[in-house]
Amino acid sequence: MHASCERGAGSAFPQTGSGAQAGPFRKPRAGRRLGPGEARWGAGPGRPRPERGLWAPRAAGFSPAGCSGRGGSGPRSVPKSRRGLAESAPRPRGRPGDASCTSASTAPSASGLSAGAAGAASARPRPAPPRPAPPPERTRGAAPPGGSGVGRKRPRARPRPPEPEVAPGPPVALRGPRRTMLRGRPRLPPVSVAPVAALAVALLSSLSRCSLLEPDDPAASALSPYFGTKTRYEDANPGLLRDPEAPRRDPELLQDACTPVQLVALIRHGTRYPTAKQIRRLRQLHGLLQARRGAGGGAGSASAGGRDLGAALADWPLWYADWMDGQLVDKGRQDMRRLALRLAALFPALFSRENYGRLQLVTSSKHRCVDSGAAFLQGLWQHLHPGLPPPDVADMECGPPRINDKLMRFFDHCEKFLTEVEKNATALYHVEAFKTGPEMQNILKKVAATLQVPVHSLNADLIQVAFFTCSFDLAIKGVKSPWCDVFDIDDAKVLEYLNDLKQYWKRGYGYTINSRSSCTLFQDIFQHLDKAIEQKQRSQPVSSPVILQFGHAETLLPLLALMGYFKDKEPLTAYNYKEQLHRKFRSGHIVPYASNLIFVLYHCKNAKTPKEEFRVQMLLNEKVLPLAHSQETASLYEDLKAHYKDILQSCHSSKECELAKLNNTSDEL
Repeated sequence: MHASCERGAGSAFPQTGSGAQAGPFRKPRAGRRLGPGEARWGAGPGRPRPERGLWAPRAAGFSPAGCSGRGGSGPRSVPKSRRGLAESAPRPRGRPGDASCTSASTAPSASGLSAGAAGAASARPRPAPPRPAPPPERTRGAAPPGGSGVGRKRPRARPRPPEPEVAPGPPVALRGPRRTMLRGRPRLPPVSVAPVAALAVALLSSLSRCSLLEPDDPAASALSPYFGTKTRYEDANPGLLRDPEAPRRDPELLQDACTPVQLVALIRHGTRYPTAKQIRRLRQLHGLLQARRGAGGGAGSASAGGRDLGAALADWPLWYADWMDGQLVDKGRQDMRRLALRLAALFPALFSRENYGRLQLVTSSKHRCVDSGAAFLQGLWQHLHPGLPPPDVADMECGPPRINDKLMRFFDHCEKFLTEVEKNATALYHVEAFKTGPEMQNILKKVAATLQVPVHSLNADLIQVAFFTCSFDLAIKGVKSPWCDVFDIDDAKVLEYLNDLKQYWKRGYGYTINSRSSCTLFQDIFQHLDKAIEQKQRSQPVSSPVILQFGHAETLLPLLALMGYFKDKEPLTAYNYKEQLHRKFRSGHIVPYASNLIFVLYHCKNAKTPKEEFRVQMLLNEKVLPLAHSQETASLYEDLKAHYKDILQSCHSSKECELAKLNNTSDEL
């Protein structure tokens, strides 16, 4: 079972380091009783206290390689004389009803539990070895044997070198300073088998309900590319699965004679929770499955593993709550911190300490965007100040992100878009037609048969939210839920097309106003680039070397459509699914979580003309994006402005978004 290794309060291995005791096997001074908070492991907060007389062996199947705690590089090895003894496993933490799986850091593996329980059951209690005779009592001030006792201190015991391995034999007493150690077969203290076995059964039962994602899990990896706008960033950028913090320099990036002087980035927020609307639909579907089981419905269709998927889904904890409603999750903050680390390593001159105070951040008013901007700043702080905890965003030198919805949520301020698309019941005709088409109806019947529920109780929206639940569980918790087993690759392709149809007609090329409403954002980008060139030509420092703008998939898709990217020869409709299997417009490949569109302005030395002095490159999801009109990887800045002259000069949001006035006058007789 693959999980991140991290030691905490429930870890089977105590922490080490400056804040911990001298070691996990520190013994008390002779003649002193252990305090109420101490044990042979050493006292301190966060340390598990095992049963008296038990030593903690390494859990079977647990590899400490690569695991590091806050204060040490890994768990200390257990002395050979102590190995093989039973351990009382730590109790797994978590709230009642929490669907998160216990990872390897907080619970031993199933094989380790079985081995420990079996070893404890087979061990017969043996009498404890006789203790050595106490030293003879002497009066205060009396000299110890063999010396005067004046000004003498007891010499410290030197550590004994490791003993060579010998064949088991009768115990031999090896005398050391104030201790007696037995060599040979270790004597097991009496162990109560019942608690260990009961805990093993409980942990195995809980683990059987959770399926942590394995790196090469075939089902999850097969469905992952088809989650549309709910796709993980690493699935659209597979190289990040190996090392998510290592920068990947595209070989097409300009270098040598060209130096980056400004970076303008549009960034979608990181991984988020489902919206309240999606959670309500999932709750409706979950209740349908529980009612089917409560009514004594027939056995559901079994998967390849021989289990009843309907029953498994009814038992699967529904941990989503209404308060989540699209909020950024911890994985989303991690997405942003890692993106900051990679961009800072890729463009070190721009993300320098000197430029930190000149960063300019703009964000949508949605919490997931504001929190994404804050997490990005924390990742950048980590790059500039390794080992130091980041301060509050409000206390950072660059200041918190500035909210600007007219820029990052331009679609909410475009009256023509709201009237003709957002609130128009017929605008998404092809989406609704595809829901009732043969491709979706086949999936509807298949899922109803799999879950053993009536077909009329399901609809395309419930099927889609079930598919998205597979993606949410995977993206948020790294868990492969039973919802993933309901669908195969062919189903996933159809459901991806349904999602892409919606994005195409509502945010892409379906209607002209979708892209024209983003003119303000496009012009804002070029205003920043113009200002940087003007300052550079005057030999002045660039006032804003890095501009970061945090928005949504709905922010990026219209802008990319405005620039002419990912446009297919034929529009996506409800009736050409098979013809569009190899389409360019695939939202999961364009705008997954944490997707980013970056403009990099370069100043090039040895330019023959002033026009050749400044060049521009664009990156989509950290890969160089060829120009839509020429397929070149870089462009002279003046040539790029000339290509988009119409948008820069003739596209005005006030006119584009204005509704046509109706002529309500009538001729009077």
